Amino acid sequence: MKTKLSNPYYHIFYWIIIIIVLVLTFGLSWSNNVAAFFFVSMLLPIVLGTSYFFNYFLVPRLLFKKQLLKFALYSIYTIIVSLYLESIVLMFSYVYFGKFSFHDLGPNASDTILFAVVLYLLVFIGAFLFMILQIKENQKIIQKLFLENEKMKKPSLEIMSNRKIIKIPYRDIVYIESLSDYIRINTNDEQIKSKEKISKIINRLPSIFIRIHRSFIINEEKIKEVSFDEVLVDNVRLNIGRSYRKDVKEILKNNRSN
Repeated sequence: MKTKLSNPYYHIFYWIIIIIVLVLTFGLSWSNNVAAFFFVSMLLPIVLGTSYFFNYFLVPRLLFKKQLLKFALYSIYTIIVSLYLESIVLMFSYVYFGKFSFHDLGPNASDTILFAVVLYLLVFIGAFLFMILQIKENQKIIQKLFLENEKMKKPSLEIMSNRKIIKIPYRDIVYIESLSDYIRINTNDEQIKSKEKISKIINRLPSIFIRIHRSFIINEEKIKEVSFDEVLVDNVRLNIGRSYRKDVKEILKNNRSN
């Protein structure tokens, strides 16, 4: 499952905002937005490295697991290392900015405290946003697991066929096929037709059932073979729809790894 936290567009948007904030902060302090932009370009790798190490290593592996002593210790180490790298960037930036009449910049241009405050403020804001998103995503996962558990409490699919309600055990369903205005449920022993839509029936089924095509839902437990564009369930080969291939491969990979 692809989460928001792993979506690159969120990261790109976030860092564009960060660059704008940094340029405006230093630009107002120095009264020189051009020099601020070049300085931020030099500082950005440190901000990126510190932020991702803190948010994606220290927070999930130490803070979330309540290893508070290690979290505090490694956080201090991270600050020390990033400050050291920041001082190196400052040194080279001063040499570089000397070519741009450095004496014309404001008095805060040499204030390293300002740089450090902004740097770590951004890192901790990022950590706070990360934790909020992580909590929300965990809540969605818990809700999904709860719904899955509720579905599995009923070991069979209830469906209307020939004006009667029929219960079909999940373990007996091989695949479900959409045919015009009805579906056909293929079981181990028979075929059952119903005036249902395949898009609705998938929402009533547990996660062992995977939609591989606009016309097919298969029982993962019946899979014998999977290729790039086909799946073999029992003795029937079914096409995997082009728009479903990526999701099908990811679902099968995740389910089998668990």
